[in-house]
Amino acid sequence: MSMSKKRIENHIQDLRAFTATPGNGVTRLTYSKEDLQAREYIKEQMEEYGLFVREDGIGNIFGKLEGTLKDGPSVIVGSHFDSVPNGGAYDGTAGVVVGLEVAALFKENNITPKYPLEIIAMIEEESSRFSGLMGSRGIVGSIDEADFKNQKDRDGISVTEAMSNAGLDASKPVYRDPSTMKAFLEMHIEQGPLLEESNVPIGVVQSIVGLTQLEVTIKGIAGHAGTTPMDRRSDALITATTIISKLPQFAIDEGDGTVTTVGRVQVSPNGANVIPDNVYFTVDIRSGKAEKVLNVVNKVKELVASYNGNGIQTSVEQSLYIEPKALNPAIRSLLAEVSDDLDVPHSTMKSGAGHDAMVLSDVTDVGLILVPSKDGISHSPDEFTSTEDLARGATVLYEAAKKLTEE
Repeated sequence: MSMSKKRIENHIQDLRAFTATPGNGVTRLTYSKEDLQAREYIKEQMEEYGLFVREDGIGNIFGKLEGTLKDGPSVIVGSHFDSVPNGGAYDGTAGVVVGLEVAALFKENNITPKYPLEIIAMIEEESSRFSGLMGSRGIVGSIDEADFKNQKDRDGISVTEAMSNAGLDASKPVYRDPSTMKAFLEMHIEQGPLLEESNVPIGVVQSIVGLTQLEVTIKGIAGHAGTTPMDRRSDALITATTIISKLPQFAIDEGDGTVTTVGRVQVSPNGANVIPDNVYFTVDIRSGKAEKVLNVVNKVKELVASYNGNGIQTSVEQSLYIEPKALNPAIRSLLAEVSDDLDVPHSTMKSGAGHDAMVLSDVTDVGLILVPSKDGISHSPDEFTSTEDLARGATVLYEAAKKLTEE
């Protein structure tokens, strides 16, 4: 395991350098300069481990080790390599690094698989620049082409323009025939405290929460901060904050672990002495039960619509919805069996975070393991998972991938 730890640590440290915010966490947005730097690094490592490298039309990276079975479906291992703004060095990236380590172990042990092994590094899981889970949704064909082309980032740059600026070839196919995928394995940091508190190094995920993302726009009337009387204002920001303050109670009323989060707010014209005339904010809703998510969606839409009038106009768009997903029982059993064979303690758990695994589970057999996060911290520069825990996760996925590519 010592060589694995060294390789993993080197990859983590190298990739964390590709950030737009040095000294303040990892900020690596899709199709950015930092994305291109990480992209070249990942491709170079794939080639070093003897993989044939390609990119699809959305920018997902694949490194393939051919199997002896001609045109056999691949066992795919990996995660995403984008980040949230000012995030940590492990969220998503650790799963890509572990995928690289699985390839390194195949090479180190001179393994020629029956079924092909593919390592994948996916884009835009975080929705930090465009819509979330974009890489995996492109693979399964669940992105509407018109909606895709109409997406723009905060600076008004469209997806296609951003791809062109990054030198990527959007003419390449993205959708992948499910018959070419035998299984998908992902490792992720837990992003919570349970594994660390229970001193269990591996969590075998049974199910992943359902989630949706709403985009709310409030339009009011701009005015001078000093000359517009309070009773004559149509203040978009006051309306937005009033709505936002009511959202946590919706989640509390639903119960069963339902949560709501307003994570992005944009105010226009954003002047100190100007009444805001436009506010845009996102609402992230999650629950282990689909009906809970949908109930909150309906409540949010009704609440937002109730503020129309008196110079205020509102709208809500649902940019993403994914139902709760139960992961493949056979793959879960395999991951538990491998952990037992390695004498690595493990537990069965649910994931409150969304993952590319939940999207790919619609088209192939999927397994997801979690490894401990120090103090449960994630989406922060303080995010940390030990190299030893990452190496354990890599060993579990390596043994599982070895079995799946042999059988």
